[in-house]
Amino acid sequence: MEKKKYQRIVDSHKPVEHRGQNAFIAFVTGGIVGVIGQLLIELYTRFLDVSTKDASVFMIITLIFIASLFTAMGFFDKWVNFCRCGLIIPITGFAHSMTSAALEYRKEGFVTGVGSNIFKLAGTVILYGVVSAWFFGLLRLLIMGG
Repeated sequence: MEKKKYQRIVDSHKPVEHRGQNAFIAFVTGGIVGVIGQLLIELYTRFLDVSTKDASVFMIITLIFIASLFTAMGFFDKWVNFCRCGLIIPITGFAHSMTSAALEYRKEGFVTGVGSNIFKLAGTVILYGVVSAWFFGLLRLLIMGG
């Protein structure tokens, strides 16, 4: 088969990507996650009478729990497929990646399954987060002094 003819066939079956629509959906859903986070902080500061700093920690724990629970229940994947980066970029994406990896390998046991695969995707995020934090901390120390 000719290359041009083959390329036409491939192009006719390739799904069309709507970048503007995807960006808008990600922006709105990421904003909704931010609003939910802020509402949780407000609820925790008012009803639990804790500082904003402590309420922020409780908010992160709550969002991680909800994302992990919804991943385990099986419908967070459908939301991620629709919302894309709106749910993957916040902390909910980190929780989703760890929970889905743990669920995928749970049949292989706790050590060789869950233990060795839970950080499959999240491990790179942790690694480069720690390395970049160390680098920028060193840079700040050199520029601003001790």
